[in-house]
Amino acid sequence: MDQDINTWISNKITSSDVVLFMKGTPEMPQCGFSNQVVQILNYLEVEFSSVNVLEDETVRNGIKEFTNWPTIPQLYVKNEFVGGADIVREMFEENELKQFFTDKGIKTN
Repeated sequence: MDQDINTWISNKITSSDVVLFMKGTPEMPQCGFSNQVVQILNYLEVEFSSVNVLEDETVRNGIKEFTNWPTIPQLYVKNEFVGGADIVREMFEENELKQFFTDKGIKTN
């Protein structure tokens, strides 16, 4: 595992309270799952930064190894891996996601 990519990812997830590693951009998601998570975050009016894994194969593979999680998107809140689209959607549907953000001190709508 490339130490540099691990360092880069660590820096990225600590630089913002909410970071989404996704395919595409929030304005133009390149997969349905990334789009779902963006829609949920936008609905909750959560400020987040994003990383387009399609721009860099090293990041795309690195993030999967970093979390030992095989799929993208991946959501981080306050340096903690939350999960992928299924987990985020489930938390949202169970009304747990908004509370999770509140507990972490993240502003929602």
